[in-house]
Amino acid sequence: VQLVESGGGLVDPGGSLMRSCTPSGMFDSIDVTGWHRQRPGKQRELVATMSREGFVNYNMSVKERFTISRDNAKNTVYMQMSSLKPEDAAVYYCNAMIKVIVNVEGEARTLEVWGQGTLVTVSS
Repeated sequence: VQLVESGGGLVDPGGSLMRSCTPSGMFDSIDVTGWHRQRPGKQRELVATMSREGFVNYNMSVKERFTISRDNAKNTVYMQMSSLKPEDAAVYYCNAMIKVIVNVEGEARTLEVWGQGTLVTVSS
């Protein structure tokens, strides 16, 4: 199973971007999914996550500016990024806890899967 990200790129300060992330491959279901980022010289940090039931968790630095959502029917998670600041520039990674069936008896495993990461640059 892989996560395929879209969106990202260069945006002016104060601008907006929409990100999306969809898994490819065989799987049973997706539990918690969301976004992390790694800013230059910093460790990777949580940006926003959302459970299958809709519970959300935001990094305080993006709350009120970023909105995470998901379409369970499409197995896709989205993140609307608004009022972007230069300090939001980072490589953004999609992340998901994905349940896969591993044998004919129906035994399941939960895998933590990461997307390839996409650079977001905020600069005029």
